[in-house]
Amino acid sequence: MVEQPKKILDQLRDVLRLKHYSYRTEQSYVDWVYRFIVFHNKRHPKDMGASEIEAFLTFLAVQRKVAAPTQN
Repeated sequence: MVEQPKKILDQLRDVLRLKHYSYRTEQSYVDWVYRFIVFHNKRHPKDMGASEIEAFLTFLAVQRKVAAPTQN
């Protein structure tokens, strides 16, 4: 049986746990990455770059009125 590679959000959780981030921080980071992926029609982050990040941050600032410190 061939083992399936871990999904991107599971990989993120593993890294955050390895670095001893709090559970609430982990939840927040995973949620933001999930929103980013969904915003770009479920494209894998490895297939995206600076322009996609800029488009997402612009969407958050203009459409969702998310404050700049939250985006950092």
